[in-house]
Amino acid sequence: MMLAILDRDGVINYDSDAFIKHPDEWRALPGSLEAIAKLSQAGWKVVVATNQSGLARGLFTMQTLNAIHAKMRKELAALGGHIDAIFICPHGPDDSCLCRKPLPGLFQDIAKRYDISLKGVVAVGDSLRDIQAAYSMGCKTWLVLTGNGQRTLDSGALPKGCHVRPNLAAVVDDWLGFSAC
Repeated sequence: MMLAILDRDGVINYDSDAFIKHPDEWRALPGSLEAIAKLSQAGWKVVVATNQSGLARGLFTMQTLNAIHAKMRKELAALGGHIDAIFICPHGPDDSCLCRKPLPGLFQDIAKRYDISLKGVVAVGDSLRDIQAAYSMGCKTWLVLTGNGQRTLDSGALPKGCHVRPNLAAVVDDWLGFSAC
């Protein structure tokens, strides 16, 4: 199975320090939905693994989060793409859960859902915690320079072998063997 695990905020859509709290605030990054559509059309399963501490903070409800994800899925479907599943951590930073990245809980849940090892599965994030969670499960990691990516790269803390690309479109082009023009 060809499986790609993507972070949401900063990878697929613009991030916000004030959180994405409403569907109107969710805006896709240029080329991200087209990239996911290319993966879907090439037979890949695409899943999202995202920390959503705004739920624990009371900034939005699960109903609102579902509406945000419905908007993302609708815009993606219009391009011929599909997200197979969305895995979320609804906890806050101080909740001591195992699913909040950089801990591997979301990735463990993905492995269980698909009954596979994640060793060698590709994962994309824009923050160190995304990369750490994926790396701990044996994923091939890719950092994008959108969202918090440049700051993450500048920290110098990336694990060995992490690939760096400007955005999700460039990552997907690498995976699918397209030349960058």
